Amino acid sequence: MVTKAVVTKADTFRALHRRPDPAEPLILPGPWDAASARALVDAGFPALATPSAGVAASLGYEDGETPADEVFAAVARIVRAVDVPVSADVEDGYGLAPKELVERLLETGAVGCNLEDSGAGVLKDPHAHAEWLAEVRAAAGDRLFINARVDTFLQGVMDPERAIERAALYVAAGADCVYPIAAPLDVLPLLRAGIEGPINAFARLDGAGPSRAELTQLTELAELTELGSRGATRITFGPGLQRRAAAALRDIAAGLRK
Repeated sequence: MVTKAVVTKADTFRALHRRPDPAEPLILPGPWDAASARALVDAGFPALATPSAGVAASLGYEDGETPADEVFAAVARIVRAVDVPVSADVEDGYGLAPKELVERLLETGAVGCNLEDSGAGVLKDPHAHAEWLAEVRAAAGDRLFINARVDTFLQGVMDPERAIERAALYVAAGADCVYPIAAPLDVLPLLRAGIEGPINAFARLDGAGPSRAELTQLTELAELTELGSRGATRITFGPGLQRRAAAALRDIAAGLRK
């Protein structure tokens, strides 16, 4: 008797990163609550990736200040609302031990996570962070897709080799994807050539992206996709969608007062 393999949402999410055409990146929009998640799925997106800043804003917090319990609860609500894979931005892991972090992520139903290599504006030691990522991978097995964020450009370290060195450590530790956030557009081909596996890039939405000065070099979706196979494997938007929606609501509200 042949046993049929069970394809999980984690398997589906991982397969989405193996692009039939390397020149066409995976587009992962970021929901901040259940309603926005449903809207994005109704638009046809096959997977979603929550942004920490967007979720924080929806809960009344500044980015980086949301209590872990509230983040996990918000992610669980998003996952319950849709039938596509959801990856969760859990910043730098909230100080949780790898096993507990994995358990709490899996309890939400998320199939992936975004993990940063800086905290309080300071880059972490890359070797120590790689060891921590390896523990996360060991605890998760193949149940989570790990997107390891590289914050060198964000923290003003503009030498691409520093990002590539960190990326190599994180991939060796088991990361499925590397996210050199704030990498300048003209550096992406070098990063694509020097980093093994998928690369995540950030796209602004007509100026609706993060307001921090470090992100001013980020480019928009059209420019990223024009790079084709020399650019990102997948593209996310951070809190851009949530901020665009909030701006639209402010405009509607202003009109109601006229």
